[in-house]
Amino acid sequence: MKDDKMELKYICPLITVEDLEKSRKFYEEIITQEVEMDHGANVAFKGGFAIHDREHYQGLLGESSLVNTTTPKLFMELYFESEDLDEICQKLESVNVKFVHKIQEQPWGQRVMRFYDPDGYIIEVGEPLEFVVRRFASQGLSTGEIAERSSVPVEFVKMVLDQK
Repeated sequence: MKDDKMELKYICPLITVEDLEKSRKFYEEIITQEVEMDHGANVAFKGGFAIHDREHYQGLLGESSLVNTTTPKLFMELYFESEDLDEICQKLESVNVKFVHKIQEQPWGQRVMRFYDPDGYIIEVGEPLEFVVRRFASQGLSTGEIAERSSVPVEFVKMVLDQK
């Protein structure tokens, strides 16, 4: 029997930006941050934070969650990862947490849910990308297909699959 503690691993703050290329240039050239992974609309830096294109992010949340697009709380989230999304979702439901959306698959294949903290900030819990890669591999996708489907480099897919 599992204990009552959920396993959540804090990953990084993610902020949305109006112009992704301008922000990326600022963080790379002015603040001298190194890109860890570029997912297109989302760029993660080795310093432990990420930027996400605001328009793309709004599309992921769905129109119903964006009552006032000038509210700063809607353009920032805390991101965590766990392989136990169903269990976490059930626990959140049991304490009547207000969801932005329950578990859904993102365009790159990662399953995530988003909900509000007591102050109205968005919290996201998603599957680790390693978990997504292994899931796609178990579905019979090739290394190249996994990389394309999940928007991660082929080298990352190979590293994950070599760890089996």
